[in-house]
Amino acid sequence: MVRFGFGKKREVLDLSERYHQQQEKIEAMREEVKEEQTTSSGGMFGFLGNIASNASSSESSSNYLDDSESTADKKKRLIKRIMDMSSKLEELSNSIYHLEQRIDVLEKKSGTNMFN
Repeated sequence: MVRFGFGKKREVLDLSERYHQQQEKIEAMREEVKEEQTTSSGGMFGFLGNIASNASSSESSSNYLDDSESTADKKKRLIKRIMDMSSKLEELSNSIYHLEQRIDVLEKKSGTNMFN
């Protein structure tokens, strides 16, 4: 969970909901694959059912890999976004510093001091 220290209210933003949903989907897919394997084995043509279940499990695993690839892409995009935000924050901080310096110079010229 993430806590932000600004604002009047102390709000808590839960970023783990989506992660839990993804984990539930993965578990559901695993259970489906297990159920398909147990129901398809047996009978006179059980080996054909096993071939079909192996194909479906390979499709499920490829979907799982797609999810992990998209997760990796999401992580890369998030890292890039955080880096951009931190550089922007640094630029803004420098701008504020320069503005404060200009205000000090103007106050000295005018003989007034706002902060004292």
